[in-house]
Amino acid sequence: MSLKLQGAVGKQAFVLLPNPEQCRRVYDLERSQSLANETAVLARVILPGRAFEEDPLAELEGLATTAGCQVASGLVQRRESINPATCLGKGKTEELKLLVDHVGADLVIFDNDLQPAQTRNLEKALGVKVLDRTELILDIFASNAQTHESRLAVELAQLEYSLPRLKRMWTHLSRVKMGVGMRGPGEKQLEVDRRLVEKRIHDLRTELQQIERRKERVVRSRRDHMTVSLVGYTNAGKSTLMNALTDAQVVAEDKLFATLDTRTRRWFLPNWGPVLLSDTVGFIRDLPHRLIASFKATLEEAHQADLLLHVADGSSPAALDQISAVFNVLEEIEIDTKATLLIVNKVDLIESTATLDAILNRYPNAIPISARNGMGLDSLARAVSEALSRSFHDVEVVTDVGNGKLLAYLSA
Repeated sequence: MSLKLQGAVGKQAFVLLPNPEQCRRVYDLERSQSLANETAVLARVILPGRAFEEDPLAELEGLATTAGCQVASGLVQRRESINPATCLGKGKTEELKLLVDHVGADLVIFDNDLQPAQTRNLEKALGVKVLDRTELILDIFASNAQTHESRLAVELAQLEYSLPRLKRMWTHLSRVKMGVGMRGPGEKQLEVDRRLVEKRIHDLRTELQQIERRKERVVRSRRDHMTVSLVGYTNAGKSTLMNALTDAQVVAEDKLFATLDTRTRRWFLPNWGPVLLSDTVGFIRDLPHRLIASFKATLEEAHQADLLLHVADGSSPAALDQISAVFNVLEEIEIDTKATLLIVNKVDLIESTATLDAILNRYPNAIPISARNGMGLDSLARAVSEALSRSFHDVEVVTDVGNGKLLAYLSA
């Protein structure tokens, strides 16, 4: 008998079979058939020390819309600390319940990460399912994963997220499927399924480590070319920039996390020659640590790059915060010491010069461009050539005239 575990993500569930070898992922949601067309209410608790945001739910709304939700309303509470029971305070939780009932919401999405107990308590209090920020991002990644590697990485992140939440998923299943009078599955079956998930996690990590080693060999084989890697906040225009620079014709969509896989193309730099340009997965504020770890192989190109191009969306009201968030992720994945050029994209969409001035005041060496209309791309190419040139050093070599092998190598 198979068991469907709900709650890992909005659009995915896992079928765990008695034989661990048969543990596999399926696209048949038990918890909810899909987030698409579901009506959502957004919620967020803001703690002291957070920078002021004109619209504190704007990014979460973008994530929810990308996942296919219809956002009906939202609620924000400023608190000194997170309520360990329900994240929100008691009064705000009651207010949220009234809001959910008023708009007929199917789910509530929190911008905060929730503990399993908090999610259980909120679902009980609100009468609808509750997702947190990580769960929503995992759902989007699951929808956009196109390659075997990215699907494995997403599945690993999902399972690591779901492992401490198995009891909650069982509770939901028993309530929906097992009828009145059933107390749900026993601890013995719960422990069996926990072991199955742990084994699948181990298998996924092993396979992804093998992929990472293969990628390392591939990247090393390209060392006869200088390599440049695009990094940046999600939807900052990295894929559009790659198309503009290399005529790559990769898919560039105006949505969050459209790119999950690394693409590498040849870019011909004037006064330099060809370099290899790679596009990478976008970052976001408070990017879940498990996602960063799962996509380690995908980020190998950035690890091995000679130069990083940090692409920022200059038209975003939160541009400075997004730039800081990317620098934080670069530090977390230990490539923050690499040579980096900050590229301010979408300047053609900036409504006020004050926005660009604020960025350039903080980062005076940033390069303003528009990947869409080509503005500033010549300046970008010159800056990249100069940055790559700085990575070379003059070396004096003394050798015998008869050392033909070395002389041939140096003159090649």
